[in-house]
Amino acid sequence: MASQMRAHPWMANSAPGVLEAMLAEIGAKSVAEVFEQVPQDHFRKAPLDLPPALTSEVELRRDLVTKLKKNQDCEANLSFLGAGVWQHHVPAIVDEIVGRTEFATNVWGSYQSDHGRNQAWFEFSSQLGALLNLDVVQLPVYSWGCAIGHAMRMSARMTGRAKVLVPALSDPERLSVIRTYCQPREMEGAIEVVTVAADPTSGRLDIGDLKAKLGDDVAAVYFENPAYLGTIETGAAEIARLARADGAETIVGVDPASLGVLTAPGDYGADIVTGPVQPLGVHMHCGGGAGGFIASRDEERYVRAYNGFLVSVVETQEPGQLGFGLACAHQNSYGMRENGNDWTGNSTYLWAIAGAVYMSLLGPEGFRELGTLIVSRARYAAKLLGEVPGVRVVWPDTTFKEFVVNFDGTGKTVAEVNDALRAKGIFGGKDISGEDNGLGQSALYCVTEIHTAADIRRLADTLREVL
Repeated sequence: MASQMRAHPWMANSAPGVLEAMLAEIGAKSVAEVFEQVPQDHFRKAPLDLPPALTSEVELRRDLVTKLKKNQDCEANLSFLGAGVWQHHVPAIVDEIVGRTEFATNVWGSYQSDHGRNQAWFEFSSQLGALLNLDVVQLPVYSWGCAIGHAMRMSARMTGRAKVLVPALSDPERLSVIRTYCQPREMEGAIEVVTVAADPTSGRLDIGDLKAKLGDDVAAVYFENPAYLGTIETGAAEIARLARADGAETIVGVDPASLGVLTAPGDYGADIVTGPVQPLGVHMHCGGGAGGFIASRDEERYVRAYNGFLVSVVETQEPGQLGFGLACAHQNSYGMRENGNDWTGNSTYLWAIAGAVYMSLLGPEGFRELGTLIVSRARYAAKLLGEVPGVRVVWPDTTFKEFVVNFDGTGKTVAEVNDALRAKGIFGGKDISGEDNGLGQSALYCVTEIHTAADIRRLADTLREVL
């Protein structure tokens, strides 16, 4: 960098003389001296093979657009992908509201003065709480996986225990995030993650295996309803009862789009509930940051264990006027830094605004209609695909919007099937054949309210053609 004759157009600190000025300011003789505490075997030995720098905005834009044109999106193609980011309809008014400058540019501000923003956040929490039948909802964290990780650490703090039970048929991506939050066993705050087997006849949690693994060292039992592979956990109340009997917390992961047709987690014994914000009016995004929520009952021991921001409401001296502000803000990493309950995480609070608008548009009846529509279309899709020769739907009629399709009888791999479908303008289901689930050549298909009956028939007809 020091020998570079001119500044790189996109790197402010590349200007000649800047590096030397920074070293002089901190009293270091070289860059190597700044990083001398890093072991030598951690440094890259071979130089990065980087393309030549694009030195003009015209060149940069053309290069980016050319690369982006290689992508195939879910607007030009018919998509049946889900598994964590789903293609739901986002009403135009949601985009209009979240794009307003008072929300879009207000990353952070004084909670004493931002009453409008705080009220919008409060509306998100109160509406989602009504769906979950729980009273406390934290502002969204980075992702659903992060929300689960925080919930598990909450449970460990409250119980003083260091083991959590999770389904063996978990989303590998979310499970990876959970393990990261639970930390390596060499660390003082490590939490052991133990998997509970699935009943092979239903895909649901094996109650016998759960009983065998529960004990006075378990901080929490986690399960999803609907689960990763789409199945509905009919034994949810029994799982919560067993966990409570052994002093463990029950953490439930739930898709909020299902709550118009499925029982609210608060009604079958969930202590802490997590889930994705993305189905509540957030477009599909690449790379995460689609938001995850955490909710619980309004008990002090739960409220004191949260890691992020809670918004509350209070009457003011003016009759009929309410004030909105952050509650218990001191206990997170903003308030206490490294002494906070947990790192609060990256802000996805704009999606709380999207969720507030989306939920207010649907209302209770809208969620009921949405859930009914998704279930009916997903069951229709499962029926048609199950009639394709060689194709078998695993656990039929036990799912919400996602279901497992097995291709063992076709003699083709999921990868081969998906390649053939993609050539016809269709994104097939997520390939789960390499996830150590015992399901062979299977894919996870997703059907939502955006899929018409004609779309589903096109998928089935195209599968017959390519097989």
